[in-house]
Amino acid sequence: MAVTTTGVQNADEVVDVLNDLIENSRDGEYGFRTCAEEVESPEFKRLFNDRAAGCAQAASELSQLITAYGGKPAEGGTATGAMHRGWVHVKGMVGANSDLSMLEECERGEDAAIARYRKALKQELPADVRSVVERQAEGAQRNHDQIRDLRNQARERS
Repeated sequence: MAVTTTGVQNADEVVDVLNDLIENSRDGEYGFRTCAEEVESPEFKRLFNDRAAGCAQAASELSQLITAYGGKPAEGGTATGAMHRGWVHVKGMVGANSDLSMLEECERGEDAAIARYRKALKQELPADVRSVVERQAEGAQRNHDQIRDLRNQARERS
């Protein structure tokens, strides 16, 4: 059963906003997994894998909303996200894959995620969609802040 919108945005526009966020979530998932592959620290591997799982859950939740609004969920991430992950792999190959370096890359990714959520929240969204997007935006901000704090600690140690 498709959900209808009430004068806010038409369903296609809602689906477009949500698909942008799915791509964002997949970029986060793939990016965190890439960082988990590159770090040595078991603590950071676990952290990055946990964050990747959270991003995958966010994408799944957005997919369900898209289906409810009669749309087809996006299937991958963005070209920018792929380039970012490629850069992380390059850093790993040349030995620049320190915990600090990986935290800096994750923070850059989270900066992009926050910007995309802010963009989505500027749209007039149906209440059910807005509540999910707001909650996920808060999660992205928490991820960012945790990564930033860990990065700052790593800088102090180096």
